Amino acid sequence: MHLERLIEDASRRLLTAENGHQQVTQPMNGLQILRQSFPSSFEASLYEPILCLTLRGEKQVAIGEQTLSFRPGECLLVSHDLPVCSRITKAPYLALILEVDVATIRELYDKVADLALDNERARAAQTHQADPGLLDALRRYLALADSPADAKVLGTLTSKEIHYRLLMAPFGGMLRSLIRHDSNASAIARAIGYIRDDIRAPIAVPDLARRVGMSASSFHKHFKTITSTTPLQYQKELRLLEARRLLKTGGALVTTAAYDVGYESPSQFSREYARKFGVPPSQDSLNATG
Repeated sequence: MHLERLIEDASRRLLTAENGHQQVTQPMNGLQILRQSFPSSFEASLYEPILCLTLRGEKQVAIGEQTLSFRPGECLLVSHDLPVCSRITKAPYLALILEVDVATIRELYDKVADLALDNERARAAQTHQADPGLLDALRRYLALADSPADAKVLGTLTSKEIHYRLLMAPFGGMLRSLIRHDSNASAIARAIGYIRDDIRAPIAVPDLARRVGMSASSFHKHFKTITSTTPLQYQKELRLLEARRLLKTGGALVTTAAYDVGYESPSQFSREYARKFGVPPSQDSLNATG
């Protein structure tokens, strides 16, 4: 019942959008509705903490060595910043995408700290069937878009309810670990922050591990468990994503983009770029300026 009402409400809010391959609208703060008419090839991007609820169609997301698929009524929950490759495998595709506010999650710590929250097997990306309580909270949050006065008063409360339900859901294990400052999840989140602050700087794993209070071996193990990749591979993914942005939107030259993201060898950059995106960087640069 809740899923059908969400599909109806989300579809209604896209009726006035222009027809096309993909339509996106943001009816509420931090909440987007996405509709895509056709299946897609893999596209590389960076997922920051989000909840993605599939309403129609199917989607596949590859994160390092992990591949996840989710269908109508199933959620993808991402707790850390993750480079991913995703594609629509069945269309038409319709989804709700909610930005997960980690600060809101941490605000709930005092109310759930006495529960058994740790889950060492949890990863930064998990899929699960959405339960009725979560679907109902999302439906009510979306419905607030019809009344600005209600949204102003109830929006924050309903958003906090959604975050609480994510925190306590079966697939919320990583969020439950993340709220503890001394957890492995928090340490890896801090390490990701350090990597993102300067993607050009070479990574010394022992130094990075020391900064987050872990041994090098423990850090490497937990980084890969949580993100499904290694610190060096993670940084390379970030560098390539940023280089593509520079080439496609900033009109940068290939050599300039390579140096700007931290590559010392433009030829190595071109090889890894083509392997990642399926086209040489010169083609993306040409398309941006052509």
